[in-house]
Amino acid sequence: MSSENEPTEIAMNATNLYKDESFTDRQVGVIQRLTPVTQAGDTDESREVLFYGHTQIMTEGGPMPLNFKIEAETLGDAVLAYGEAAKQGIADTMKKIEEYRRQQASSIIVPDKEKSGPKIQL
Repeated sequence: MSSENEPTEIAMNATNLYKDESFTDRQVGVIQRLTPVTQAGDTDESREVLFYGHTQIMTEGGPMPLNFKIEAETLGDAVLAYGEAAKQGIADTMKKIEEYRRQQASSIIVPDKEKSGPKIQL
């Protein structure tokens, strides 16, 4: 018998495999290079290599991880584009935070009439 609390089947997508490599300057952050591979582990030339940047920014609540895509063809291009991609990642993150704050500030809590107020029975 299946229950709502049971996990669904977990399976990897064998047609969307990537080799994951990380490069760091040990000061600012990390560049992650995802190279598409076949199920045999050979480079899949039909798909593009992806680059992502990772760093932390300081906020009032402490350090916050920041992840962002870097548009680049090579690792060298990714290193050169890292700063601008990080700035765009920060701007995008701040927009999301402000939108979340706006949504939270505009939410109205409506009490459930069935559950609110005293329940006196005679």
